[in-house]
Amino acid sequence: MRLLLIEDDDRIAGPLTEGLGRYGFTVDHVRTGAAGLAGTADSPDLVLLDLGLPDMDGLDVCRSLRARSAVPIIMITARGEEADRVVGLELGADDYLAKPFGVRELIARIRAVTRRTGASPFPSPGPAAAPEVAQPAPGPQLLGPLEINRRTRQVRLEGSEIAVTPREFDLLAYLAQDPGTVYSRQQIMDSVWDPHFFGPTKTLDAHVAALRRKLGDAAWITTARGVGFRLTIPGEDTASERAG
Repeated sequence: MRLLLIEDDDRIAGPLTEGLGRYGFTVDHVRTGAAGLAGTADSPDLVLLDLGLPDMDGLDVCRSLRARSAVPIIMITARGEEADRVVGLELGADDYLAKPFGVRELIARIRAVTRRTGASPFPSPGPAAAPEVAQPAPGPQLLGPLEINRRTRQVRLEGSEIAVTPREFDLLAYLAQDPGTVYSRQQIMDSVWDPHFFGPTKTLDAHVAALRRKLGDAAWITTARGVGFRLTIPGEDTASERAG
């Protein structure tokens, strides 16, 4: 399935093209609305259209595309206001995805639009996109007074259960796989969120802050400034970094 990506920000277009390629898509990338309009002459199966283009408004691109073609269009943009979504859909876009988003969500939207419009068959995932084989869940991990049970996804501190969200649990379990090791922000985002998560990494700081608060001591998760985070047992850490 051939996709035409009209996106001027290479920081988004590069990883997005790579991620979609791993799922069997062929992606043609252009950076301007004019190039996008010219690119539709090659009859892509679906268009991914950013609204904030350097030469023209993406809504005008959508209007022009729809006037000449029935190609499915998914708008991808930082504009999350309802008015923009409504206008885009009324101009003929088939779906609207606001940044930040993960590549899995985008693929789900592409799949849904493909079903609705009867576009080309959805590609079969390549080897890199094959589902991971589930590994046996280990027993509870004890770190001083902290117990992490990956099988039941429960966290206990000094015998009392702590209520954590699914993402908070994933973050804590990831850091706990090798206590004391510093994991970079990018490593954490790729593993706990999505290798192709498009959005601010401040969400990581918010989850770290929430875990520190629930664990009752910021020293459980220390900051390696300019690098990332690591899990430590309060009172047993001899490193110089202090919790950020």
